[in-house]
Order: sequence, then C-alpha cells, then structure tokens
Amino acid sequence: MGERTVVRGVLVLDGTGRDGYVADVAWTDGLITEVGVADRGGRDIDGRGLVLAPGFIDVHTHDDVVVVRAPEMLPKLSQGVTTVVVGNCGISASPVTLTSGVPDPMNLLGTAADFVYPTFAAYRQAVDRVQPSVNVVALVGHTALRTNHLDRFDRPATGGEVEAMKAQLREALENGAVGLSTGLAYKNAFAAPEAEVLALARLLDEFGGVYTTHMRTEFDGVLGALDEAFSVGRHAGVPVVVSHLKCAGAGNWGRSGEVLDQFHWAAQTQALGCDCYPYSAGSSTLDLGQVTTDFPIRITWSEPHPEAGGRDLAAIAADWGVPLLDAARRLQPAGAVYHNMAEADVRRILADPATMIGSDGLPNDPRPHPRLWGTFPRVLGHYSRDEGLFPLAEAVRKMTSLPAARFGLDRGVIKPGLAADLVLFDPLTVRDVATFDDPIRTSEGIVSVWVNGRLSFHRDQGLVERAGGFLPRTRDVRETFPRFLGVSGSPP
Repeated sequence: MGERTVVRGVLVLDGTGRDGYVADVAWTDGLITEVGVADRGGRDIDGRGLVLAPGFIDVHTHDDVVVVRAPEMLPKLSQGVTTVVVGNCGISASPVTLTSGVPDPMNLLGTAADFVYPTFAAYRQAVDRVQPSVNVVALVGHTALRTNHLDRFDRPATGGEVEAMKAQLREALENGAVGLSTGLAYKNAFAAPEAEVLALARLLDEFGGVYTTHMRTEFDGVLGALDEAFSVGRHAGVPVVVSHLKCAGAGNWGRSGEVLDQFHWAAQTQALGCDCYPYSAGSSTLDLGQVTTDFPIRITWSEPHPEAGGRDLAAIAADWGVPLLDAARRLQPAGAVYHNMAEADVRRILADPATMIGSDGLPNDPRPHPRLWGTFPRVLGHYSRDEGLFPLAEAVRKMTSLPAARFGLDRGVIKPGLAADLVLFDPLTVRDVATFDDPIRTSEGIVSVWVNGRLSFHRDQGLVERAGGFLPRTRDVRETFPRFLGVSGSPP
C-alpha cells in the first residue's frame, strides 16, 4: 500500500458547484479515501487558508505530440491541470500516415517527424510508455483521417474513402478513443459535406462516444454552423460539444445572446455542451480568409520570415509596402493571434452554465497565446475573484465535474473512491501572469498538484514526479453527459 496523504483543515470545493466547506481530505494508492475528519497517520499537509479542488480538466488542447515529446507538461501542470483532452479541431496525432509534408492545420501539432502513429493503439502505447505528468484523453480528428485517404482536400470523400476512414475510427474507438472531432472551418475539411461527417459520427453511437466540433464558421454564419453541429448529433444519436464557442469577427460582435439562445433551445431535446477560453483573442495558423483591418493580427511564427514573429501583420505590411493580404501570403506558412472577439461576448459565453473551460493552447508555437500557460488561473482569479462573473465554486465546476461528466471520466469530484487528481491553491493570490508580449510565464497561487495521488508539482519545486497516463473511454458518454433541459432559449 502506498503512502497515505492528508490535507487538513482545507476549504474543499468538491467540483459539484456547491459552496465550499472546511474538511480533511485523505487519499491512498491514487484514490480518495476520506472527506471529513481524517484519522492521524501518513503525510499531513496544512491546508488552512487554501482551497483544495479536483484537478482541472483541459477539454480543448493540441497537446497530442507534446505529451510524448515533452512529457513534463509544465504549462498545464503548473496551472493545476491534471488531465488534457487531445485530438481537437479535427487534428490528431493518430491515426496518421503522411505521404508528403504536414498539411495546414495538422502542422499545429508538429513536423513530419512527430507523426509516427499509424494506428491509435500505437499512440496509446507511446503515451503510457513515457508516462506524462498529466492524464491524456484522446479524440480522433476528421482532418487527420482525410489526410490519410484523400488525394486532395477540396472535395467530399468518396464512399470508399469514407469506409476507409470509418475503419480507422473503429480501431481507435476499440482502443479507447473517447470520440471524433472535426475542424470544418479549415480548408482541409471545409469541402466535407454534413453527410461525410455524419457517416463517421454514426459509428460513435455503437461505442458511446462524443462528437466535438470546431464548426464550419464562427463568423457571420455562426447560427447555421450551430444547426449543422446539432444536426449531426441528432442523426447520429450522440452528444455534441461545440469547441471554443465564440462570436468571431467585428461584424459578429454582440451576437452571443443569439448564439446562446439557439444553443439552449436545441439543448432541450439533445445532449449539447461547449467550451470556451477566457480571452478575447484566438490563435491558429495564419488564415488568409481571416486577414482584415478590423482588428489587430499578431504573427507568432513564420517559416520563410522568422523575424516576423511577435510583430503585427499591419506593421509588417507597412514595412514591406504591400497590402495586408499580400504580406500574409508572403509569410505563409505562419501562425497568428487574432484579436477578433468582443469582451462582452466572451464573458456571456464563459458565464453560461453549459460552458466548460478549455485552453486551446498551442505548445509548439514559439510565441504562444498566453492561454497556454494562464487559462485556468485566469478563470479563478480574474473572472471569478476580481470580476465576480461567477462564484469560485462555479468556476471550479466548469473545469472539473462538468468536463468529467461530458467525457465519462472517473474524476472531477472530491469523493471517496474517485481518482485523487487534486490541486491546492491560494484563492487570494491565484492569477495568470502570462501576457501576449510575455506569454511563457508560470501562473501564481497554485501551491501543489497531485496526479493519480502522487505529488507532481509544487510551487517551490516545480515538477516533482510524472504520474499521468492514458485514460481510455470506459463507459458510454451518454450515460454521464449532463443535460440542460429546461434552460430558456428561442427557436432558430
């Protein structure tokens, strides 16, 4: 039997959203054993003045490759994140077989040398072999499957290609993948009709998986894109998670009320969820379709012009004496941060009871969006404590029990018998310090993080021990997926 650990006299926010209470919390061999007044014995930790919460679950990451290549995972662990969901936006490291270079947006994950998992089983084995600092839950990317089987991306898949993609998706689901993701806004999947996506999503019904989607657009046509996402879920009979729900583009600002009304209306009859990051700027590859003078665009990296990293696109274009679009073409392939959202819309979506927290950080970016290092403390500190957008207990629910239920995980609540993924933090000082100008900075106020019951991070020591692993799908997600029936909304 492993060493017993007890945090004594701590304010427990158990993940359910209920008010905190002072108690002792004990665990042994990776499982929580006592919540209340614990007997003496084992390693005692003084929790007075601190909060103990379930480990945070980052539901939207692109950590597929980095969990193997750099398994310390300090950007996530230092925030209190104990589990990451990879394979989002249609982009996954497996199953992938490249025949040439890495197409955009697959290059968000790494170079051709990183795509060495032709089967999902191979990826799962690699994660378990390195034992990263965090747990890994994996989706299979639709764009990854298209990359394996289509000769070009500007057309729908043929019947034979769909069957080949289904075979690979089946292998992944049999080996523990939790579901399918799409990135229909990207050019490599935009030509895929709803029927192609639905043919794959129907396979999730057999395995009890979840469908997540970076919708076809988050700009002016966002309501139609929502309809398509809901339609796939209804006809496949599976839960849907809308990725990084937002109102992007200056012409779309102020429409979050409409978006949430439509979401709530549909949620009365089907299982729906969404995630959001707590910033009014997004980040991805440099997309010519998003180049505009309506808001600032900062280049984070450029293959042909690395000196452009960290500079605004408008300034680069002015220096070169060319239009904005020509400068963007010259920079590609490249990455960018788009300041394309209104703060009021971010706050409204973030505060909605259905919204989970996801960082959408890009670990391979040399100048990453600060969300990679700061998302979860930003929600706890800036939005909950300082802005009063929601109580601290609600902030914790959005990043613990809610995502655990949506992805069918045996964690996310402080309760005897559940996994001892835990974070100890100071509610008065927790905050993000990463900025757009200085993005690689460890947040403040996170004291200790335990993964599967083992101390993995301490603020005075940094990384202590790697104790994570692959978390396979073990149940039908429909059995745990929370419903928001009765939430008011308007018909589309």
